[in-house]
Formats: sequence, C-alpha cells, structure tokens
Amino acid sequence: MLRLSEYIRESLQGLPVRPFFGTILIWNLTQGCNLFCAHCYASSKKKDPRELTTKECLELIDQFLEIPIVYVILSGGEPLLRADLVPIIEKLRSKGIQVGLSTNGVLLTKERAEELKGLVQYIGISIDGPEEVHDQFRGQQGAYRKSLKALLEAKELGIPVGLRFTIAPPTAPYISHLFELAEKYEIPRLYFSHLVPSGRARHLGVGEIEKIKKASQFILEKAFFYVEKGENIQIVTGNNPSEGVLLYLEFQKRYPKRAEKLWQRLKVLGGDRAGDRIMNITALGDVKPDPFFPTT
Repeated sequence: MLRLSEYIRESLQGLPVRPFFGTILIWNLTQGCNLFCAHCYASSKKKDPRELTTKECLELIDQFLEIPIVYVILSGGEPLLRADLVPIIEKLRSKGIQVGLSTNGVLLTKERAEELKGLVQYIGISIDGPEEVHDQFRGQQGAYRKSLKALLEAKELGIPVGLRFTIAPPTAPYISHLFELAEKYEIPRLYFSHLVPSGRARHLGVGEIEKIKKASQFILEKAFFYVEKGENIQIVTGNNPSEGVLLYLEFQKRYPKRAEKLWQRLKVLGGDRAGDRIMNITALGDVKPDPFFPTT
C-alpha cells in the first residue's frame, strides 16, 4: 500500500520518517456475496458452510495481539452479510485494534451505518466507473446508485469514508470518474488497487503495460495536484510496488532538494510486505501472506 498524498506532503514538509509498528490483517469474513463482480479475487458468491462461526471468530481475535495485529480490514465476499459483524468488531475494538470495513455498499443502509458509527475507523466502498460500467462490472443493475447513496449517508453520519477502485482492463479508462466523485461530494480518500489475476479476475488479464503505466501516472499527477493545491483528498494505491519508483522519479523532478526525504520513506515502506506487515485470514480460517496467495 503506497500512501501517495501522505508521502508527498510529509516529504515536502520535512517531517521525520515514522516507522510502522505491527501488522495489518485483511480478514475475509465470508465467501457469500450479494453481487457477482468480474474482478473478485475470492470468487465469492455463496456462503461456505465451513466458514468460521461467531465463537471461532471471537476466540481467534484473542490471538491477534501476539502477532501483533494493529489494524483489521474486514472484507469478504460481502462482510455485511455476517449477522455477527457488530460483535466481531466490538471484540476487535476491545483489544485496542482499529477496524476498517471494505464493502460494495449495496447492503449498507442508513440504519446499518448508524450501527457501525463509532465502531469502525473507516468504510471503503467500491465504485468501478460511471453507472453503466459499474453495474455491468458488478453484475447487478442499480448497484451504482445504492453504493453511492450508502457512501454519502455514511459520510453524513460522520463516518470516515473513501472510494475504492480496481484498475482492470474494463475499468481503467474510467479512473477520472472517481476523481470527479471525490471532488463533487468531498470524499476525502481514494484507494486504487491494481488488478491481481486471482479468482474470477484470472479471466480479465492485467492489461497492457503501457496502459497500466499511463493510469499510474495519471493517479500520481492528481496526487501532486491535490497536495500542491491544499486539497483534502488522500490518494492511496495498492498491489503495484513499482509505483514507488514512479513516485520517486516524479518527486525528484519537481522537488530535487527534498527527494532524499521521500527516499527515506520509501526505504521504510520496503515494497511488497506480504507476510510481514500484511497478512490475510480467509473465511475458512486459512492464514495467508495476502488475499491473493493460493491455498492449494
């Protein structure tokens, strides 16, 4: 995960590098999902009867501080399909662990959002482009409107929210739509994930290298633009450590006297930290270095 905006801003300000302590866990709570997304790395659709029970989840949390896990991103499938989602979050919070929720947003009613207020530090909702593109990619007509409505209602309740976008061949041409939404609705965080050909995403392919590089460069330019203009829109990217090189080269070109500050940050980040600062637990309780690592 590369926090573009944060790294640019802190390097320009000359702030000291802050070493990261602990591990981030991506926890896939269920294989069940209410959508059928073309890029789903978990090939989610139906709930697996072998999924961890509430009791097993709560007992598992007791072990997290031994690692130590400091932040948990609850994902799926669709985590909102778990009837025990709130007790799981409450147990995590009782251990001092911060919690983020990654959801498609379709099931996030205002009532559910009110339930989660004060429990989660962040809710990320996926939008894959304009309405027709999103709905086709997600396999459900009307999904775009429901997801956007959920995002805005959660934001209105005071829950920190952000937009998530997977850079895949069918969606890459529509990256600018995410920036348009962020600027129009004052969404403070954008997360761009490069496609990993895992699960159903195997059939999409990662796309042409030049197009991927062009997409990365566009995102990078927007990050510099927001920081330089003082806009409160944070941009984060994932699953492509090589973007650290692009960031450094662009930063060096713009701010050569501050480039060493950025270089020190990138050294601490260290590229792909799967199995080190990142880990994954599947709905069945399997432990992996990251969500894309095969279990068989």
